[in-house]
Amino acid sequence: MSPQWIVVIGLIAVVYFFFIKKRPTVTKSDKHDNKQKKDEISSNDMVECSACGIYCELDDAILSNNKYYCSDECLEKK
Repeated sequence: MSPQWIVVIGLIAVVYFFFIKKRPTVTKSDKHDNKQKKDEISSNDMVECSACGIYCELDDAILSNNKYYCSDECLEKK
């Protein structure tokens, strides 16, 4: 093969891999998984105190009867 053909084949391969080759498609189940990950609560999320209304980190909050409280004083106010 002549060097010209090697260059032409190389250019075609570059164009194919960068511009034409299809990227992986996102399926509905992938979108569902991403949404589920987004909805999960992480430890540094902020939650509102049910008694006084201020926001505190989830790690610092007190959970009682499915309500978050910022301190023992607010928990006793309920």
